[in-house]
Amino acid sequence: MRSIVSVVAFCFLLFCSTAFAQAEASAEKIADIKKLLEVSGIKDQMGYMKDSLLNSVGGMIAGSYPKVPNAFWDDFNNLISQKDIDNLMEQVAPVYDKHMSHEVVKQLIVMFETPFWEEWKKKMPLISREAGIIGSEWGQKLVQAETFNQRVDALVKKHELEKLNSK
Repeated sequence: MRSIVSVVAFCFLLFCSTAFAQAEASAEKIADIKKLLEVSGIKDQMGYMKDSLLNSVGGMIAGSYPKVPNAFWDDFNNLISQKDIDNLMEQVAPVYDKHMSHEVVKQLIVMFETPFWEEWKKKMPLISREAGIIGSEWGQKLVQAETFNQRVDALVKKHELEKLNSK
């Protein structure tokens, strides 16, 4: 009986130490994921998302309220804090944890800390903005073009959308 209790106790201790080691490794992996988000520039992109969100909402406010004092905009631009961005990172980190091994995360950190990636991180937001403007202008021109609208009208007619939706 005593040997069975000893075996059970040993197994329990082994299980607990393994679970503790996994939790510790997971905490280390999460810390590395957060470092990856920073060195890869993804954390900065979260800041741009914040700015984009505030610009969109700000545009709606400006459209509804033409007279807005500067003090309002000062307060408005502080609605989303660094704590909110950190909270977003806390929510995103488990996604990386789920899909990437710790070894891959570590290798990516090394890669993103090279001078090549430093330059890329600095230039990528500018490239994205400029390319986004070009894409928006392209889309506007396309949907305003007579030939595009004729093709849409032809599809509506071909698939009898007016008939299907008149009931």
